[in-house]
Amino acid sequence: MLRAALSSGGGRLPAILSRHRHLSGSSSIAALFSDPSPPADPSAAIQSAGVDLSHPDTVPALLLHPDLAGNYAAASRFFSWAASQPPAAAALNSRSFNSMLQLAAANGDADRFWSLVSDMRARGYGISKPAFRAASESFRAKDMARDADLLQETYAAHARNAAAAEVCKILRSPDKDEASKLAMLGGSGIEVTDELVALVVEKVGQFPPQAMVFFRWVEQSAGAGIGWAKVYNAMARVLGREDCIEEFREVLRKMRGKGLQMERDVYVTVIDRFLKRKMVEDAVDLFRFMTGRPENLSVEDFMFLLKKVVVTGDLDLKLVTRLVRCFHNAGNEVKASAFDAVLKSLRSVGRLGESGRVLMAMEEGGFAPGLVDHEKAFISMCDAGNLEEARDYLASVEKSGYKFGPNIWSFLVQKYSLGENVDMAVTCFYEMLERNGNENMGSALEVLVSGLYKKKGAKEAFKVTKNLVSEKAVVPWQSTYKYLIHKLTRQGHLKEAFEVLDLMKSNGFPPFIDPFIAQISKSGTVDDALCLLNATALKGLPSRRVYGRLFQALFKEGRHEIAQQLLAQSPANVQNHADVRDLFDRMKQDGPVAAALADG
Repeated sequence: MLRAALSSGGGRLPAILSRHRHLSGSSSIAALFSDPSPPADPSAAIQSAGVDLSHPDTVPALLLHPDLAGNYAAASRFFSWAASQPPAAAALNSRSFNSMLQLAAANGDADRFWSLVSDMRARGYGISKPAFRAASESFRAKDMARDADLLQETYAAHARNAAAAEVCKILRSPDKDEASKLAMLGGSGIEVTDELVALVVEKVGQFPPQAMVFFRWVEQSAGAGIGWAKVYNAMARVLGREDCIEEFREVLRKMRGKGLQMERDVYVTVIDRFLKRKMVEDAVDLFRFMTGRPENLSVEDFMFLLKKVVVTGDLDLKLVTRLVRCFHNAGNEVKASAFDAVLKSLRSVGRLGESGRVLMAMEEGGFAPGLVDHEKAFISMCDAGNLEEARDYLASVEKSGYKFGPNIWSFLVQKYSLGENVDMAVTCFYEMLERNGNENMGSALEVLVSGLYKKKGAKEAFKVTKNLVSEKAVVPWQSTYKYLIHKLTRQGHLKEAFEVLDLMKSNGFPPFIDPFIAQISKSGTVDDALCLLNATALKGLPSRRVYGRLFQALFKEGRHEIAQQLLAQSPANVQNHADVRDLFDRMKQDGPVAAALADG
């Protein structure tokens, strides 16, 4: 094989060597490097032999000359030394390395062979066809099948890389238009393969105009053996961007027409790119394309995109419906957890007020919400302050056949009560009574009373409460009565407070008299005291305990005259009670007030 390689050079080697003064130059170099320990600087001996290593043809010719080709050890040492020299002293080019490759293969030196291949790759050199053929024959002859096969793969890869480099060079031609580039590619003789597509896309993928020219050439030139799925997936990966969106959509149409699938990693790459650019509609369209093969998508893919749709850019409810419908029509169940995830996403961007409309959009797409889902949407709308829309939503959902519990209407009343429109809270309360009856209204009424007091004062809160208790048989909590009595007495509305006391008694609660005693003892009249005594009378009989507390409070505030007037209008059994007489006697003597009077 080496003999053939030597003879393949024709008359070139003698012609090269004849340029040197000494025909024995090659033998001198062979002799010089035959010694395992050549001189530290062989340059002088090589120059004296008349060999000019700086010429690009010299080293290849020397390596293939019988003097060195027949002495592999010397040739190897010579090449290593030459490779260590600066280019001005020893010019090593692609032919130099290919010549050494042939020698290494001919001598079965696989380690040196592959080391040379690695060095060549680093320098940008490829294996020549003559070197490939000679090395392959040598490896086969020496039963080095593994190296022969690896060489075959390496040479093919190099050929592919060279073809890809040539294609890229044409695509990057700055002074050529698209038609010229297509013509140059068509005349290049390069075969379109899956590997070529992958290599070229890797190099020009960031330059869509170049990639588009390449893809058009591929579509025009590819043979029957091309893997169109790989080609179109490569196209989709490159063109799935904002400035090539029409071309990308065309790729999807062609893939759909050919029945081709998009690879999952391409889908993930493109969908992420779309969402970063807020191209939500295109992301949904891509998802719809993927649902043609449902096994390519997961629930997580659907949930991820649904959450992105409701938070990215302006909310488009049609896209919500379209996305849900795509997923549902692909044979998937849209579960309640999807809406829970949507609520979290809406909350994260301050869009809870859209909860009801988003739920309805999902329902239009095939989601079947339950009452709990509607309640969640309603509460979210209230939390966002969209009370009017929440109220309309309640009415709409109930009209469709759902029945909300009193807790939901109570929640709306509470929200209105805590806001500015307390009149609407009253209206909603009456609506709640019509729909759910008058039971379990205590919580909502307590918040309503508090809101009315804060916005319109204690008398308005009393008026609404009186009407609800008297006309609608609503039973307030005991704490609501106490709150109302406290606020009325503090504002001096004792008449209304006494009426609340009567309502309180009618609902079976013990009378709450502490605020009355405090207020009457400070500024009340005898008539006020008598009204309290009448309101707390049991079976028409006034309570001596209440009398006693009133007398004590009046004396404590220094209002002795009022206490005497009240005593004068008290029943005989109160006037003559030993504890009462004792209390007044002590006050006359400036003695301590009795701690308490026994309740007879």
